[in-house]
Amino acid sequence: MDFKPLGNTGLRVSDICLGTMTWGQQNTAEDAAEQLDYALSRGINFIDTAELYPVPPMAETQGRTEDYIGRWLKARGGRGDIILASKVAGRVRGGDRGTMRGGPRLSRDHIRQAIEGSLTRLQTDYLDLYQVHWPERRTNYFGALGYSQEPDDGSIPIEETLNALAELVAEGLVRHIGVSNETPWGLMKYLTLARERGLPVIASIQNPYNLLNRVFEVGLAEMAVEERVAMLAYSPLAFGLLSGKYAGGARPEGARLTLWSRFGRYTGEASLKAAESYLALAREHGLDPAQMAIAYVRGRGFVTSTIIGATSLDQLRADIDAADLVLDDEVLAGIEAIHQRHPNPAP
Repeated sequence: MDFKPLGNTGLRVSDICLGTMTWGQQNTAEDAAEQLDYALSRGINFIDTAELYPVPPMAETQGRTEDYIGRWLKARGGRGDIILASKVAGRVRGGDRGTMRGGPRLSRDHIRQAIEGSLTRLQTDYLDLYQVHWPERRTNYFGALGYSQEPDDGSIPIEETLNALAELVAEGLVRHIGVSNETPWGLMKYLTLARERGLPVIASIQNPYNLLNRVFEVGLAEMAVEERVAMLAYSPLAFGLLSGKYAGGARPEGARLTLWSRFGRYTGEASLKAAESYLALAREHGLDPAQMAIAYVRGRGFVTSTIIGATSLDQLRADIDAADLVLDDEVLAGIEAIHQRHPNPAP
């Protein structure tokens, strides 16, 4: 397992991070503990969760993922062995995201409520990394395309959010802060305010990045490198589509896309065609398609850690084994050729 700097924090995180968003719906507390134990045995020291989890968010399950991690931490001990990250949910604009706090906002009061809830469930007195799950303002995230300017949409200003996060850092409840699903403008706004006001600097950005969605490369990759903001890549398997388990229209029992039709970001016709090409490339070179997809993300110089999630221990073993895979020039050329034919079908 390789370890890389988490921005300028002084922390070094495993370049594979254990994601947890299925725990509490598709996985039991026992499953979660088993995955955590196995991940640590393989050298992973970085665990990512959120107050919103599990996904899809439901009132009856919200917070259960953090609760499972907290139970494991209490039973196991060794809090200092891991770098633990969580997220505060942003403003909800339709749908059922944000079943906590009577509708989440990124105001000072809501952030205070959120951190207190997370620390209680996680049974810890601090988080190593606390991230804004998605922007408060209306902008392009979760696959939104196009842009409609709404200069006065009632959003909490980034400055208020950053000041609230700074208070948590000053009190020792949070060691470092990050953003997620953020745009180039948003990231630069956080960085500029931090420098102008002497506030904590954003250490990381957690955005989607995979063979079907490489839009991070445009604008944000350069910023991550030049500003030393750690890129934490989520959905490296595009909700499992790049693993091959949905090939040919298959819908395995208990799989995420089988259980919930709402997850359509990676299942459009263009995405399915591109995925089939990547699966064929993996077969041509005798590679496990999931490992090829993860290895590609891990191999990008601007990616600090790749977040993987699994609903079974066998899946987790195979995904972590991607840490030993280095793609050769022929495979990389094949990936680029497919990307030219099918550029970013699932932004």
